[in-house]
Amino acid sequence: RGQLAALSIAAVVIIVGVPLWWRTTETYRAWLPVSQINDLAKLQLQLSADVEVVFARGTVTPEQQKKVPLTQTHDEEHAVDDTVLRYRYETRYRTATIMEEDALKKSTAALSLHTLSESPCGSLVVYVIPESSSLLPEAHLEPRIKQVLQMMSFSHTDITAALSDRVRFSPGNKESIADSMRAFKSSPYEITFSLLNPDPKSHRIHWDIEGAVQTYIQPLLTKLSPVANFSIDSQTLYYTMLGVTPRFDSSLEAYTLNVDSLAHVINPVEARLSNAASSNPVLNFLLYVPDARHSPLYIHDHRKQEVPSNAFHSPRWGGIMVYNVNDFYESETEFPVHVNINMAKVMGVFLAQLLLLGVSSSAPPSGFLVAPCGSTGLADWELDRLMWSRSVENVATATTTITSLAQLLDQIGNIVINDNIAQQVSSAVTSLQLAVAELEAGNLGFALQYSKEAILASEKAFFDPSLLHLLYFPDDQKFAIYIPLFLPMCVPILLSMLKIVSEARQKRREKQAKKE
Repeated sequence: RGQLAALSIAAVVIIVGVPLWWRTTETYRAWLPVSQINDLAKLQLQLSADVEVVFARGTVTPEQQKKVPLTQTHDEEHAVDDTVLRYRYETRYRTATIMEEDALKKSTAALSLHTLSESPCGSLVVYVIPESSSLLPEAHLEPRIKQVLQMMSFSHTDITAALSDRVRFSPGNKESIADSMRAFKSSPYEITFSLLNPDPKSHRIHWDIEGAVQTYIQPLLTKLSPVANFSIDSQTLYYTMLGVTPRFDSSLEAYTLNVDSLAHVINPVEARLSNAASSNPVLNFLLYVPDARHSPLYIHDHRKQEVPSNAFHSPRWGGIMVYNVNDFYESETEFPVHVNINMAKVMGVFLAQLLLLGVSSSAPPSGFLVAPCGSTGLADWELDRLMWSRSVENVATATTTITSLAQLLDQIGNIVINDNIAQQVSSAVTSLQLAVAELEAGNLGFALQYSKEAILASEKAFFDPSLLHLLYFPDDQKFAIYIPLFLPMCVPILLSMLKIVSEARQKRREKQAKKE
């Protein structure tokens, strides 16, 4: 009976206890689409742009029109490290409609044609108008169309810069990489306008920042909404100095800040800025009004020349403008001086700095006129160019993030993979696949949206705090926990099993002895 009890207990422990313990203490790891992630790691992008070339009356003869094809496709392929980039330009040729001919005769042709055109986001319409009633030879037309297309849509340089996190640095793309570092990314941003009044006893300043933002800044931010979301606030800081002492130039009878001292201006001022409690990056635009003792104050460039805007900007941080009010001072001026800021002048500078932080503009080739930017300060083709770069950059960043996460989870087996993380990873993979497909189809708006969803889901999965729950739980602590639990139970079972085995051997020997 004792042997049967010992065997029963051992059987229950081995058959029920060990599997139950193993199941309840194992690290939970949800399924991940590893094969799809590995396919995405071998990034192959195809960008397609639709171009429509419209010939106005008098640009082509009937004989020339017969020689021009209705459609034409041009493909390019570039290999950048392990990334394969394919570009497809699909060009369609047609003659202008009657309404387009009428619009071309107006002084506001660009606006009228923009109203008539229903081209989707990412596409390009080129109107060929007569110059002395003659058209360039057809053999020269295609390279010129390609030239303006790369300027107004996407170029290999822009796409390589967008892939700066995945490709090795080379001297040839140094400028484009620098522009990419300067530009803001596709994420929510906080924009803060700050008025710095170092001496309230000298100035009583009024600035209509709310009205200026609605008039000058909000139209641009509305147009940039497909790329990034912005929120705006403002503040006035008193007794805030620049942190550097300007030098007095007797020849100018003014104080100056040279370009070398500008790098030391931001840190002291930034310490006083009270930005909203948010994890989003902040773009700061500061208006500094010098006190009466250091007025007027001018910023000088590398050539010791006065900067016309009297302002400077820092990549991904913002900009600072110095606003002199010495014209309000007279020989018998009573302080404080009441100053009304010219917001049109100030917002013109801040608007230009905001565009420098995100939009790269190029001069059109000779012989081409591009659509104006209008009141927003941003032309449609500039927005398209920015959207192309951001779509590719988001795809590359999300791919790198999700691939790194998959490699990390594969190398470290005790990281918990919750269902939430698996869902985020699957969502990122699906969005990446859709973004790549939309880029190939030339649907820029959908491609950008899917790429933003991919980068958001991949970063949520990568930075999920639940990944660290068991990451730093060493094996010696596991033994310290399990030994006090299992040793008191296992020792009696092992001794009983040894005793049963010993008794069984003894009985076998006795049987053999009786037979002999």
